Order: sequence, then structure tokens, then C-alpha cells
Amino acid sequence: MRDLDQISAIIDQGWRRVWATSGYLSEREARFIMAAAALAPASGKNLEIGSFKGRSTVGIAFVTRELGLGPVVAVDPHTSPASTDPDLRRSGQTTSYDDFVTNLKSAGVFDRIEIKRAFSYDLAREWKDPIRFLWIDGDHTYEGAKADLEMFKPFLVDGAIVAMHDVLGTFEGALRVFVEEVLDCDDFGPAGFSGSIGWTQYRPRDGSRFRWRRRLLAIPSRKLIPVARRADKGLAGWNKFLYKFWRPLAPHGSVSVRRLAKLLRTVD
Repeated sequence: MRDLDQISAIIDQGWRRVWATSGYLSEREARFIMAAAALAPASGKNLEIGSFKGRSTVGIAFVTRELGLGPVVAVDPHTSPASTDPDLRRSGQTTSYDDFVTNLKSAGVFDRIEIKRAFSYDLAREWKDPIRFLWIDGDHTYEGAKADLEMFKPFLVDGAIVAMHDVLGTFEGALRVFVEEVLDCDDFGPAGFSGSIGWTQYRPRDGSRFRWRRRLLAIPSRKLIPVARRADKGLAGWNKFLYKFWRPLAPHGSVSVRRLAKLLRTVD
């Protein structure tokens, strides 16, 4: 049994480093991915797809270092503009890479990261290692998010955690992939949301036992797909009403370390 109080304390320390790092990950989301990386009951590497300036990278690297939970690989081409990252040209930049490296060094985790300055599909061609924690925050189009999951799913070890950013937002692609490829699939067991993050545990041997729970989560999530599709120009009118109606029905509050541990059956 893991010391959950110790993990919570490490996450508190990690959040202070994440808070000091530029980016868009909320505190709720940052604390969740740190807890997920800490509690995944599996051995292997921790893979981050999409790093931007390193806000999530810092959190994952810190907790896995403190708990001795496998190396961290961060893949991102660091190009600008990109489909999900802001255009950096207003600040005279054409890449987020320099800020990414500076932030990792400032947080004291640079030596912990295996940086892959490439697209995820380039990395996938050479990937051979088991994955215990997969954080997908790259291309948010349907094709891109689906490819990221499909390319690395064969390397997930039993019990691995998969988390996807911007699922409960206005990105139709990421949401649709989470509903169709995760919530509708018996390869996965426990699942849920925290902020805009959708998460699940890879359980290919007994995922069917959690089917009804995933289907309940899929009901409001599926209703949000057409809402997100029409939100490319912003939420307004009836579309905004539907968003505000269906999103709260997909529970997405903070998930404590103890609660997540129980959902993952890390503790009794």
C-alpha cells in the first residue's frame, strides 16, 4: 500500500513548481495528472505528447522523480503557430522550445526529461518501451488525437493510466476520441473527468466489468460532441445553453489522491 499522505505532500511541492511555470494547465488539472502519474500501478515509462512550455512536464517529472516511477519522455515539435498552441509570433518567437527548456531547468527537473523535439508519429516509429502513464495533449483534431491513442496503446501495460487534455472543452476531436475509443471500449476500466481532462485505466483483462460506469459517463459526453463541433466561433445562444446543461452532468471536479487510489484499486 502506498503512503497516500506522502504522495499528497509531494503533489503539493510539485504544484508550487507547476504554478511558477508558464502555460494553461489549471491547478485542478495539474494536481490530477500528478496524482495519476504517482498512482498508476504499473512499471514503465511516462509519456507526454504535447509539452508547449512545460507546465504539465514539470508536474509529471517532479512526482515520478520523487517516487522513483520510471523515466519521463516528452514529445513536441515546438512549432508555432500550431492547431492547439497560441501563435507566438506576436512575441517575436517561432518556437516554444527555448522557454520549455528554461522552465524545466528552473523547476529543477531538466535532467529528468528525455526530450523528443518531434511529432508524435515520428516518435511512434521507433517506440518500443512499456508505458505506465500516457498524457495526451497534442493535436486535438479527431485524426490527431485518435492517432496518438492508437499509436501508443499497444505499449500500455496492464494498469496504466491514460489522460487526455481538453476533452471536456470545445475541442470536438479530443472529446469524440475519448467517447468512441475509450468510454466505448472494454480495453479500459475505471474512467472519469477532472477539469477538462478525461482519464481512464487500461484494463484489457477485466475492462468489461466497468462498462456500465463508462456508458453513464458517455451519455453527457456524447451530447457535447455536436456542441463542440459548432463552437469553433465561440459559444453563444442555444449552443451555449446546451454546453452549460450537459457539461455539469459529466462530473469533472477535483479528484483527491485517496479517491483516485480507490478508483484504481491501489488501496482498499
